[in-house]
Amino acid sequence: MSFSVGIVGLPNVGKSTLFKALTRQPVDIAAYPFTTIHPNVGVVQIPDERLEKIAQVIKPEKVTPTIIEFVDIAGLVKGAHKGEGLGNQFLANIRNCDAIIEVVRGFEDPNVEHVTGEINPEKDIEIVQVELLMKDLETLENALSKIEKEVKSKEKKALKKKELFDKVKDWVSQGKIIAELELNDEEKSELKEFQFLSAKPILYLLNTDTAPESKKYSIQLKMNLRDEVEVSELSAEEAKELGIQPHLDQLILACYNILDLITFYTVAGGKETRAWTLKKGGSASDAGGVVHTDFKEKFIRAEVIGWQKLIESGSWKNARETGQLKTVGREHIIEDSDVIEFRI
Repeated sequence: MSFSVGIVGLPNVGKSTLFKALTRQPVDIAAYPFTTIHPNVGVVQIPDERLEKIAQVIKPEKVTPTIIEFVDIAGLVKGAHKGEGLGNQFLANIRNCDAIIEVVRGFEDPNVEHVTGEINPEKDIEIVQVELLMKDLETLENALSKIEKEVKSKEKKALKKKELFDKVKDWVSQGKIIAELELNDEEKSELKEFQFLSAKPILYLLNTDTAPESKKYSIQLKMNLRDEVEVSELSAEEAKELGIQPHLDQLILACYNILDLITFYTVAGGKETRAWTLKKGGSASDAGGVVHTDFKEKFIRAEVIGWQKLIESGSWKNARETGQLKTVGREHIIEDSDVIEFRI
């Protein structure tokens, strides 16, 4: 199971710089808008000290971390929902992502054009938010139009859908994002197929080392992305020698958190220690399905142990002999950092 995070924002705010720092892939970066036309896609390993410690105990032939995909999407401008700039393409690319990092410009540089003519983080955030909401409003109107015949014939399912769509439309029309609307599980499931842009979890990153943070919006992270690119080009040993602490690991883990994910581990009989990604609240059989479809369909039971207990036991064998391993059924809820062996 892989997840993707779209890197979005106005042109010339540092999106491609962030992508380059995260993925260490060469990308076009220039001081003018729309350098990125087609999205750049890169896969990044999730930093995980727990995996390393588990591997030290298991001593496997192979160690495999879990991953997350980042997508560098073309810059958005005001009027994108009407096709301005690369608007339609931009919004379509966001629709395919599970979460959003919005890069907000806070740096002054006369050599790098700002499309609005001023450095104003709050204004930039509002421009992007309005475009997402306008596109969601368009999607809602299309959805309402499609069920019009069923509504006229008084079909219960259609009436219920219309009630939900009207509720969401009213919310969006007030300039509020869908992610902040209180919905039950059934309503969330009904809306899922539409992939509403403002329903996606979003993390704001201010690209600066001096500018003040937005007072209105919660900016979770603040970085100088040019510095982060330079740090990313150093080896781990070089960074340690220079006493430089990269901030990108914080960003990667923040993305993991806003996606409401947990990590579990498998040891494959000692052959491979591997980290996997699972939605919080997932069951043992759900975790099995992440590893392989057979593990879900043919699930019999699983042996589970917390990673720290495994470290304390010194080996899987010792953990079993001392009764530290817990045998669970398919409905058992997996906790973050559980180490699992499946029986099928």
